[in-house]
Amino acid sequence: MKLIRILVVGCGNMGASHARAYHELEGFEIVGLVARGASKKKLNQDLGADYALFDAYEEALAQTSPDAVCIATYPDTHKDYAIKAFEAGAHVFIEKPLAEDVAGAREVVDAAVKHNKKLVVGYILRYHPSWIKFIQLSRSLGKPLVMRMNLNQQSHGYMWDVHRNLMSSLSPIVDCGVHYIDVMCQMVGAKPVRVSAIGARLTEDIPSWNYNYGQLQLHFEDGSVGWYEAGWGPMVSQNAFFVKDVFGPKGAVSIVADKASDEGKSDSVAAHTQTESLRVHYAEVDGNNEFVREDEWINLSDEPDHQELCNREQRFFRQAILENVDLSSSMEDAINSLHIALACDEAVKTKQTVVL
Repeated sequence: MKLIRILVVGCGNMGASHARAYHELEGFEIVGLVARGASKKKLNQDLGADYALFDAYEEALAQTSPDAVCIATYPDTHKDYAIKAFEAGAHVFIEKPLAEDVAGAREVVDAAVKHNKKLVVGYILRYHPSWIKFIQLSRSLGKPLVMRMNLNQQSHGYMWDVHRNLMSSLSPIVDCGVHYIDVMCQMVGAKPVRVSAIGARLTEDIPSWNYNYGQLQLHFEDGSVGWYEAGWGPMVSQNAFFVKDVFGPKGAVSIVADKASDEGKSDSVAAHTQTESLRVHYAEVDGNNEFVREDEWINLSDEPDHQELCNREQRFFRQAILENVDLSSSMEDAINSLHIALACDEAVKTKQTVVL
């Protein structure tokens, strides 16, 4: 069994989860942890390990000569770090978004192709059985589809520090929105044609050009529509932070997350991926306009937690490397979802509908 020597860059929330996956899974060996602050030391302690620690990415890359690099830093470093990894002969797992802009994302994909290396982007919902089932069932509802999703986070303490740092380079509807735009595109299977969006800046703690609440609306060529909203900060309401719902002419499918929606959990990373139950509603009615079928509840026995989802991402990354899996489609999907999210960001700032 080939051992993949991997360098982990960024030791915060997602970097720590991916590092734990590499630490515990067979087939990986961590050759170093990279972070500018103390998070790498804490991660070493949490893992009970003694991995080499680095402050500078370039130094770590040169000294460790890894087979692969995991990039879980802030988005403004993604393009540069990924391209340097490819040039050094390493495969790349990278957290979303792929880059700060579409041109940068295209450069990263082109570099992966040029150097014949694998690029896996951290679209974690693609590895969740219930989300996979959610998308599958949505395709049985007819067309057009109406898709309704949100992820508002009443962030405080450490998470407010994380969100403020993120907003130095992008907005919540770009950072989180790429996930749900990706889901909507999978559900519809049609070309998005235009976007509109609204946003509000509710704090002086972020750059003047940015906003910490946004809602985007997507219009597809088959008539399907979808909205997604995201807000970050201590002022955000806990109410209705977990809406994942789709309906079409034949009925509806909803993710019903009882525990995930408990008071105080909106800034929990684990709660963001919880599904717990899928509720399927059938629209067919009889002559009295009464429903012919009762709603169906689907509870999948395979309900991975956040760490297990990261483990599954990394198992796939290893498979992609060892089995030479064709990733061209997923790489284009990552560029496409970023393109749409950035168009929504433009719509907020210009107050205009943007044609794709």
